[in-house]
Amino acid sequence: MCPEVEVKVACKDLNELEKRLMKQGAMVVGEALQEDVYFAHPCRDFGTSDEALRIRRSGEEWRLTYKGPKLDRETKTREELEIVIDPEVRTILEKLGFEEVMSIHKRRKILTLGEIEVSLDRVEGLGDFVELEYKGESVEIGRRSIFQAMERLGLEGSERRSYLELLLNIKIEKTGPL
Repeated sequence: MCPEVEVKVACKDLNELEKRLMKQGAMVVGEALQEDVYFAHPCRDFGTSDEALRIRRSGEEWRLTYKGPKLDRETKTREELEIVIDPEVRTILEKLGFEEVMSIHKRRKILTLGEIEVSLDRVEGLGDFVELEYKGESVEIGRRSIFQAMERLGLEGSERRSYLELLLNIKIEKTGPL
C-alpha cells in the first residue's frame, strides 16, 4: 500500500480557486456533505502517536479510515487504510471501548487536476480549505506534482494539522486545557 501524499492550505476564496482550477483543465467529480466522527483508542493516545481513526459518512456511504503517523515535515504524507462499512461498525467500536472525540461537518467539492485530487472544503466552525492529494506509486512524484500544482494555482503555505487538530485547538483556546 502506497502512502497518501496530501497538502492542505487555508483558502480565502474557494469560488475564485475553483475558477482557476477549471481554467487549468480540472474536472468536477463530486460534491457531498460529509460528517467525520473521530475516535479515541481505549489504550493508547492517538494524539501522541499521530494516528487517527474515523468513520466518515458521505451521502449514503460510510467508511472506516485509519491514518498512520505523518512521514515528513512538509506534507501530510501518511499511511491510510480505508474500507466501506455498515454504520453499525460504530456500535462495535463503542462496545470495544473506543470513544467519540469530535464530529466534523463539511461541504466538499472534489475535482481532478491531472493526477491530483483537489478537495474544496467548507468546514463548519473552521473555514475554507483546499486539499491536494496524490495516491500514485511514488511519494516523490506525488510531492513534486502537488507542489507544482500549488505553484500554478498560486497557493502558498500549508497546514499539516488535521481538521480535528485545528478544531480541538479552537476548543482549548475557548475553554482552556481539556
